[in-house]
Amino acid sequence: MDVLRPTLVRIGGRVYRKNIIHEQVQQQEEEENFYTGPSDCADEPCDAFVVEETDKGFQCRVEVPSPLYKYIIGKKGETKKRIETETRTSISIPKPGLEGEIVITGQQRGGVISARTRIDVLLDSFRKKQPFTHFLSFALNQPVVQEKFLQFKEEVLEKCSQDHGVSSSLFQNPAKLHLTLGTLVLLNEQEIQRACDLLQQCKEDFVDQITGGKPLSVEVAGVEYMNDDPAMMDVLYAKVHMKDGSDKLQVIADQLVEKFVASGLMLREWDRVKLHATVMNTLFRKDPSGAEERSSTVSGKSSFKERESFNGRNILKVLCCFAAEQENINDWTRQAEC
Repeated sequence: MDVLRPTLVRIGGRVYRKNIIHEQVQQQEEEENFYTGPSDCADEPCDAFVVEETDKGFQCRVEVPSPLYKYIIGKKGETKKRIETETRTSISIPKPGLEGEIVITGQQRGGVISARTRIDVLLDSFRKKQPFTHFLSFALNQPVVQEKFLQFKEEVLEKCSQDHGVSSSLFQNPAKLHLTLGTLVLLNEQEIQRACDLLQQCKEDFVDQITGGKPLSVEVAGVEYMNDDPAMMDVLYAKVHMKDGSDKLQVIADQLVEKFVASGLMLREWDRVKLHATVMNTLFRKDPSGAEERSSTVSGKSSFKERESFNGRNILKVLCCFAAEQENINDWTRQAEC
């Protein structure tokens, strides 16, 4: 990390510099000691969270999923002790496996705020390292879509099975065809319920208004691949757009992601959602169930280097012939109930 250009962390609408003390690298992630460095408590923000005044001083409560407790505690409790010592506070953490609130108490309001800010930075840093648990998507699993997809798969395997890297395990499970909008890390039942409530709220706030309360008719036609060389493909996906030429589906997708990012439940990956349906993916080679999202991240790290690409040149030729043989390629259509 360039000391003149430190990593920036956005929490609650504010931007913080993340300074890392260089210590001996631990073998296990849960043993890492992450520390933001000493700072003047008076310089910490005062309006980002609620600090209550009590008979003994001040306190602040923060909801933290139990899987993240260990990152606040640190190896042998070192991280927790360090924060407490330098901010002159006491941090109470529920027992492992029990969901609850972490309570920060101290005689000085500034110290409580400083400890809370450091905990927020810790949580933000380590949450990003967690493999995602859920994803937000539109299903594309109507029978007509599945039928056309299976025809495509049969044609490819018949004519291209001898091409490098091509095998039946690369294909998506037809029952799981979907448009992924974004991925989420939901670590307890409370966070899952928050996501469900937010999705329902989005439906009431703008989805019903955009759709007029009616299903959207979309067309799934044509394919693209996610790299420059068709002989070295990792992902082949179908293109999706509205049959009436409007941008309703794109608008809904973008606004959903905006809401989930603003809530803190999702990290922003792109400026706008790329509407596509994955049909072949080299990540499926090790996960024949077709669980694209779950297999694409291991302990928060990409498994891209482990992929074995496939030669898709002949697949593109097959697809052109396959499309020409259909009386109406527009039949590969999904009526999406948003």
